[in-house]
Amino acid sequence: MKKVLLAVLVIFLTGNVQAQRIKLLEGNLNFLKGVKNLNLEYTYDDMTVGKYFEADYLAKKTEEYNNKEAGRGDKWATMWTEDREKRFEPKFEMLFNKYIEKKDAVAEQNSSDAEYTMILHTYFTEPGYYIGISSAPATINCEALFVKTSDPNTVLAKIDIKKSPGNSGAGWDTGERIKEAYAKAGKELAKFLLKNKGF
Repeated sequence: MKKVLLAVLVIFLTGNVQAQRIKLLEGNLNFLKGVKNLNLEYTYDDMTVGKYFEADYLAKKTEEYNNKEAGRGDKWATMWTEDREKRFEPKFEMLFNKYIEKKDAVAEQNSSDAEYTMILHTYFTEPGYYIGISSAPATINCEALFVKTSDPNTVLAKIDIKKSPGNSGAGWDTGERIKEAYAKAGKELAKFLLKNKGF
């Protein structure tokens, strides 16, 4: 019985260590008070994927898939980039807005009349894996940079989001695993902002 309890405790503690973390690194959020419209931008500059720089990861996986089936790797590489606009960003926005709408606020891309812009910069992606008998969820690390839309070079606040968990049960679809990490990031970031008197 003691061994079972110890095993459960180890699993619980390991889960906590791996849990998503959100932290305000710079500035404060006072400027967001009363904001009803927030412009959104996304960047993936200098992102690493697992232990690789993104360009090296894409080259490696493209070659692997093309060796298995002609053209498969090229198609996968195209989807890797397209998933951002088609799946990741809409999912982030949907969950983020679901929470800030309680304050009658909305965040959306190309909102040029918004006084402030939030730039979500993804700097690390762990795509996870699925091999039938075993799987691991995707995770992302990103930072939310808040700037004045008219002065994008001056950062008013920076929030770091680490180990936002995605899906492990999405089969072979890498994008589906990663998509859920953006959903979780959107939800938890919105909750963090509301808790810290944003909007």
